[in-house]
Amino acid sequence: MPEKKKKPQRVKPRLPRGFVDRSPEDIRATDEMVAKIREVYERYGFDPVETPMFEYTDALGKFLPDSDRPNEGVFSLQDDDEQWMSLRYDLTAPLARHVAENINEIQLPYRTYRAGWVFRNEKPGPGRFRQFMQFDADIVGAPGVQADVEMCMMMADTMEALGIPRREYVIRVNNRRVLDGVMEAIGLGGDENAERRLGVLRSIDKLDKFGIEGVRQLFGEGRKDESGDFTKGVGLDEEQIQTLSVFLERATHGIIPEEMDDTRPIAVMETYEIGGKKYLTDNAIIISQTIDLFRENQTVVAALDSLSKIASISERAGYGSSRIRIDLTCVRGLEYYTGPVFEAELTFPVVNEKGEEVIFGSVGGGGRYDGLVKRFTGQDVPATGFSIGVSRLMTALKNLGKMSQANVIAPVLVTVMDSETEALGRYQQMVQKLRAARIRAEMYQGNPKKFGKQLQYADRRGCPIAIIQGSDEREAGKLQIKDMIEGRRQAAAIESNEEWREKRPGQFEIDEEKLVEEVQRLLHAQEADGDA
Repeated sequence: MPEKKKKPQRVKPRLPRGFVDRSPEDIRATDEMVAKIREVYERYGFDPVETPMFEYTDALGKFLPDSDRPNEGVFSLQDDDEQWMSLRYDLTAPLARHVAENINEIQLPYRTYRAGWVFRNEKPGPGRFRQFMQFDADIVGAPGVQADVEMCMMMADTMEALGIPRREYVIRVNNRRVLDGVMEAIGLGGDENAERRLGVLRSIDKLDKFGIEGVRQLFGEGRKDESGDFTKGVGLDEEQIQTLSVFLERATHGIIPEEMDDTRPIAVMETYEIGGKKYLTDNAIIISQTIDLFRENQTVVAALDSLSKIASISERAGYGSSRIRIDLTCVRGLEYYTGPVFEAELTFPVVNEKGEEVIFGSVGGGGRYDGLVKRFTGQDVPATGFSIGVSRLMTALKNLGKMSQANVIAPVLVTVMDSETEALGRYQQMVQKLRAARIRAEMYQGNPKKFGKQLQYADRRGCPIAIIQGSDEREAGKLQIKDMIEGRRQAAAIESNEEWREKRPGQFEIDEEKLVEEVQRLLHAQEADGDA
């Protein structure tokens, strides 16, 4: 007996974890937001460039945590010549490769921007995806702090161009060498302490979430959260923990009580609130408080001098500490940063997935990476840049109600009453006339024998208008215009099919040559009524 053939197993449609499909609304909103960002970057004199999504893995470098395996943290494959290639995890490492490869043709300083998808081979979670969009701007070949200042000012201007008002964002600025010097001061210098330094930086990065006391616990034995989960600490001794705690207390926002006397005029100082209490601050306070604590450490002093210049230039350009703020607790995770680092943070509260009110937080960041191009050329090529997390910023704008609520109008539908070639040509000619007048339009492409299905399609598609022309109308040089919006409104009040057929809701006849004119008139009327 012949063996019965097995039916081929159907493939289950499913998204890979950490990836999402995007709706037309999301895509259009992203395009609108990216256009506003691009306008600011162009105004600052930046030009676009594009690099491929794949790079050789060794060109990307090992800047993501955890890795010895080529595909740890990134998505990788081997080419037919057995070389490892990886999907880019950011837009900065590919830019460094591009500059190094074209160093003799590129005019330095090189001011460039690019937007694109990046990929992280990490565990996905709520709001954490494996594919997301970034929008970067970089200046390559500029060693001075004025380039870093431009990055910060441009980020502030970008936030405001997107409708985020002052006091609801801040550009936080630090210098990686400040934290390097602090690590030296507590005895954590040298390669042998690299892992413990990273643990301290990760702990400081949780300051906004856990407060100084919670971070102190992470510096020591560890911290147990409300659920009982325990996070192992760095294991510092009490003297080291105390030094770091004093540093954080003095450096955090550079606060002084409002009632405290100060010789500087109030006009040059900024006010803001923490925990409902008002404070006065300026960037000079943050710097002077930290110099007092680490005056003997030249690494810290030199880094603070760099930050002082950034603050001074920013303030002279009209960007005070409420917009560009020196914050020595700002930590950027990627290891290639060599000097100033910056972060764009939104300061308004939102409700998280647990129903708790939290500050929205970071929507982008960057810094100086003077060694990244040198990996390829062997020569010092200074660089500084900033990256906006497009998807996260989109979420922020939705929370603020800053995304455009205007919907794209669905196409006008030209229905098909006759499938003869000559008739189809006439229907297509109508569609082309509408499109030439910059009206979205389409001809029905389904089964033309069931006219009711065509109107059902138009209804579900949200079409504002349907165009109908049968043989009788064609011979008379006429056509029917059906106002789908008015038709839905009238049909809702009609109880019987007989009454519907008698009233033919929202439908009228016009001369064929007036197609464009009448469609434009009706679309404008729908828009004025708030229907479109």
